[in-house]
Amino acid sequence: MSRFIESIKLVDGQFLRLTLHQARVNVVFEQLFNSTKPFDLVELLEKENYPKQGIFKCRIVFDNSVQLIEFVPYIRRKIKTLKLIETHIEPTHYKSVEREKINAAFAQKGDCDDIIMVNNGFLSDASYSNIALWDGKNWHTPTLPVIYGTQRMALLESGKISERPIRKDDLPAYKRIRLFNALIEFGEIELDFKSIF
Repeated sequence: MSRFIESIKLVDGQFLRLTLHQARVNVVFEQLFNSTKPFDLVELLEKENYPKQGIFKCRIVFDNSVQLIEFVPYIRRKIKTLKLIETHIEPTHYKSVEREKINAAFAQKGDCDDIIMVNNGFLSDASYSNIALWDGKNWHTPTLPVIYGTQRMALLESGKISERPIRKDDLPAYKRIRLFNALIEFGEIELDFKSIF
């Protein structure tokens, strides 16, 4: 049976974006375990003895029931360079434990810190994060990411970013790139295009 992951940011005892994480859990159950009621994240986490100070990654592994809950101190990776890598990975609305294709793409990064996956000529994601590109006026995120992240959803709902198909050939029209996910806030990792190889 396939297993899935939700990585939730815990800051000084507060879980961030739980509603969006719950929505993604619900999608998994609707699509794959429709005879089972999805677990409730609020009820689940209220029972846990979680840290009340500091920044942690709450990692939940599940199939049709919860298999693991762990709290890991969060240390953000340093990313200064990115490499474009051609891939053929289908977009999903949930995070699977299985990352073989993404890991194989990441293994091609060479001396760079991370990758940007390019599917059929269109940009999608970095290895562990969604991306947004700045054209001098607006932040655009690829229409078809590999993972539809919760931070991405929140940014779209707030109007801070908008979706757009972004071809590899469109890169000269952009000036900056940001990487973000459930743990990395929008703006914490921002690079100029001299950092992309």
